[in-house]
Amino acid sequence: MTTAITGRVSSTAECNGAQIRAHCRHLATVVTISGEIDAVNVDQIGEHIRRFVLSDNPVVLDLSAVTHFSSAGMALFCVLDEECRGAGVEWMIVTNPVVGMLLGESAEAPYPVTGSVHEALRYLADGINWRRQLVLPLVKKSA
Repeated sequence: MTTAITGRVSSTAECNGAQIRAHCRHLATVVTISGEIDAVNVDQIGEHIRRFVLSDNPVVLDLSAVTHFSSAGMALFCVLDEECRGAGVEWMIVTNPVVGMLLGESAEAPYPVTGSVHEALRYLADGINWRRQLVLPLVKKSA
């Protein structure tokens, strides 16, 4: 399985019942996984999504099209959290009822969770705007 992002969209990679596709967007790289995530393919998926963690580029892990999510899939979140912390980038999970059963309610989830890619990108944009508002007065004072 070799997939590299070419331009703005990558080809789809097959991982034993799961399909992975990455889109480079202005605010983040959106990695979409569809199909089944279980003990058979979780390590392969984890290795693949690690490739999309790039410095200064948030990651949105879109699991809205996942049809089966076993408890082994929770390892993906640990892998992504570790990689993103190491690179200093924000990340979010777009969940669905299948994934949400294991993660719990959004407010109680151990990782940043949202209901759609649109919400995730809006959250990231709001964070950028908030940081700009904090920095702007400092820039004006030093001028």
